[in-house]
Amino acid sequence: MAEISAALVKELREKTGAGMMDCKKALSETNGDMEAAIDFLRKKGLSAAAKKEGRIAAEGVVADCLKGNVGVIVEINSETDFVAKNADFLAFTKQIAEIITDKNPADVEALLQVQAEGKTVAEVLNEKIATIGEKISIRRFKRCEGGNIGTYIHMGGKIGVVVELEGGNAELAKDICLHVAAANPKFLDSSSVDPAYIAKEEEIFAAKLAEQGKPANMIPNIVKGQVAKLLKEVCLVHQPFVKDPDTTIEKLAADKGAKIVSFTRFQMGEGIEKKQENFVEEVMKQIKQ
Repeated sequence: MAEISAALVKELREKTGAGMMDCKKALSETNGDMEAAIDFLRKKGLSAAAKKEGRIAAEGVVADCLKGNVGVIVEINSETDFVAKNADFLAFTKQIAEIITDKNPADVEALLQVQAEGKTVAEVLNEKIATIGEKISIRRFKRCEGGNIGTYIHMGGKIGVVVELEGGNAELAKDICLHVAAANPKFLDSSSVDPAYIAKEEEIFAAKLAEQGKPANMIPNIVKGQVAKLLKEVCLVHQPFVKDPDTTIEKLAADKGAKIVSFTRFQMGEGIEKKQENFVEEVMKQIKQ
C-alpha cells in the first residue's frame, strides 16, 4: 500500500472540501489514487456534505424519546421548512433521539462517533445530507435519567421539553412539560436564577424609575419589589399552572408528593440568525449557472 502523505490528503481536501480524516480514509481505501479517492468520497456523500457546511441551517425540528426513566429531546436543523417536514428527515431525527437515549453520549461531538448499525452517526448524517440535498446539523440535546421523566413536543417539533421529577407520576411530568412549553420559564426557582440576570434587570428597572423622575432614595426599594415580582413570573415553581391558574406549579407538584429536579426547553432555531434570501435574485442566479 502506498504511503499516504499529508500533502496528498491536503490536495484531496482542497479538491472535495471533505474532512481531513475522511480524505485520509479515502486515500487509504484507494491506495493513494486521487481520482478513485474523489469517487470514493462522492459515493459516500462526504464531498457533497462538506460543500454544504457553510450554509445556515435554521429550520428543523425538536424530537423526543422516552424509555422508562430516560427521556431525551434533541434539536436537529435543516436549511428549509420543506425538508423539516420530509418523512426521511423526521425518521432520522427519531433515530438520533433513540441513539442518545440508549448510548448516553456526553455531547454532540461524542454522539457523532457513536456506532449505529455498523456506521458512525457522523457517517449516517453525511449520507442524509447527500440524499436530502441540504445541510443538516445536530445542534444540541438534553438527556435526563432517574425519577419520573416526562417529554413533550409542541407544534410539530417547534418546541420540545423534558422534565425530571422526584416522586409524582407520569401524568404530572407530562402536565409540567405542557406548562413549560406554554409558559417558557427561564429558571427553576429563585435559588437557580443567574445573578447576572438579576443585576441586569435591577439596572433596567432603576434607569426607568430615574427617567420617570422617582426620588433617588426611593428607587432601591421600588426596584427590590419589582425584581421580586419578576422572579415569580420567570421561575417555574412560582408560575400559575396553565391548566389551573389558581394553583402554582410548586403547589401542583407538592400535592402529588413530587419535587421538580430540572427542566429543559428547546425552541427550534432560537439564537440562529437566518439568512435572508432574495427569491428573484436566487432564481436568476440559478438560470445564469
